[in-house]
Amino acid sequence: SIIAGVLKLVLVLSMIPDVVYGKKIISYSLFNLLPGIEIGFRVDAFGLLFAIGASMLWIATSIYSIGYMRSNNENSQTRYYACFAVALSCTIGVAFSANLFTMFLFYEGLSLITYPLVAHKGTAEAKNGARKYVIYLLGAAKVFLVAAIILTYNLAGTLEFSKAGIFPAGIQSAHPELLYIIFVLFFFGFAKCAIMPFHGWLPAAMVAPTPVSALLHAVAVVKTGVFAVLRIIIFIFGSNLMMDIGVDVFVITFAS
Repeated sequence: SIIAGVLKLVLVLSMIPDVVYGKKIISYSLFNLLPGIEIGFRVDAFGLLFAIGASMLWIATSIYSIGYMRSNNENSQTRYYACFAVALSCTIGVAFSANLFTMFLFYEGLSLITYPLVAHKGTAEAKNGARKYVIYLLGAAKVFLVAAIILTYNLAGTLEFSKAGIFPAGIQSAHPELLYIIFVLFFFGFAKCAIMPFHGWLPAAMVAPTPVSALLHAVAVVKTGVFAVLRIIIFIFGSNLMMDIGVDVFVITFAS
């Protein structure tokens, strides 16, 4: 896990000259599913900053994990470190997603791979906490996030991130209520950022080993949810449309 974290940090740092100083966007497309829907990656300054922070914190958490797991004689350490490493990969995948569909896949992958980490101790309390954790996160995704993605694709015809937003000009006057609904669906769909009233999974998940609690709070899960919401605000709606339809007040209210 430490080696994986160090290698990923080195790779992420190696992209700074091109992305930050060269002001380039590195992009790569794997394949298209439908017009405007593909599995692809892009490295911009925003995603790079998040990836650097996650990689650095991951190394620190992994180092702490070694002493913790050995001193407590924890079982299934191979599974623990494997899930830990895959969770880092999912976090980096979210940071470098080129579009909403790719980000959704890695975002939900992170929910699934952290489930065995929360339930690691194997006690009834740990299993119940992990069950509540995954129900909150996957339930919110199925009910809110999938609906928001489908509505966005129907209105915009694409899911690719763009600095100016992806909705066509004039849509705020034609469908202001629908845009507001879509944003609210996105906002609550990203339950990892522990937005009220979908924050109940946090205390339930604290039955996990201490390094996993650090992972959930400081490194990946909550911060990934916040990052995803910012991606929606900046690269799906755009700042101008946010103010035009009035959801900026909604965000400020819940953030406070």
